[in-house]
Amino acid sequence: MPGLKTNEVPGTRAVLRHYRMSAYKARQVLDLIRGRDADRAEEILNATPREAARVVGKVLASAVANARNNDQLDPDELYVSACYADEGTTLKRWRPRARGRATRIRKRTCHITVIVSRLPDDRLERRRARQATETSGLRSRRVAASRRGGGDTVGTETPSSQRDAADAEVEDLDATSTDVVEVEGEDVDDEGSAVDAEAAFDVSDAAATDFKEPEWLNDELEGPAAETETEAEAEEQAPPAKPRRARARKSTTKAAAAADEGDAGGSGEEEKG
Repeated sequence: MPGLKTNEVPGTRAVLRHYRMSAYKARQVLDLIRGRDADRAEEILNATPREAARVVGKVLASAVANARNNDQLDPDELYVSACYADEGTTLKRWRPRARGRATRIRKRTCHITVIVSRLPDDRLERRRARQATETSGLRSRRVAASRRGGGDTVGTETPSSQRDAADAEVEDLDATSTDVVEVEGEDVDDEGSAVDAEAAFDVSDAAATDFKEPEWLNDELEGPAAETETEAEAEEQAPPAKPRRARARKSTTKAAAAADEGDAGGSGEEEKG
């Protein structure tokens, strides 16, 4: 005895007839959502870059709406139990070709059917158990995060930033201040000891007069000037360079004179002969 046919699957269906698309193109998209949950099938169709995905998505939404309104089913418990595309009417057109011939153009159509049904009980139980574990795990992670953050006291700053601010305050208190304050003509530092301004000025002047520049600094400053002087002296002592063009002209004039003498000697021998 043959099994259950595809078009005889129980459930709520939606049908789109005579859509101007070949059944081959529609079947490629229907294969992606067959057996999937309704919400998961909708996500797949939204992420599929095909024209058939947009059309099949509308048919799926119509099937879910029929199940909710006509059969009073929960949309979250539905899945795509069957989906298929049948060939519809083919429109014939003709295109002229060479030598008075014509070629047939076939404009295909298809009928798209989507059937949604309620999930089986065992599958629903597994799905609810998975959702419960995910919810409990999320709740435990949230509680752990709140405990690490300081319990009931919740602030805008993180604990690490609060510790950094406290360390900075301690460093500011430990640091010794060297600022000088003037009190009745005398300079007094933070520790309370008076400082004589004239004595400090004399010490600074003495240090400035006793300062001497290091020898290596003088050598570096005198180095480039000495080098320039030696280069200038070498240029003055060097003999002037002879121009190359004059020598080339002399050689050419000597060669021309030799050639003229040879021509004159050859002509005289010919006359003697």
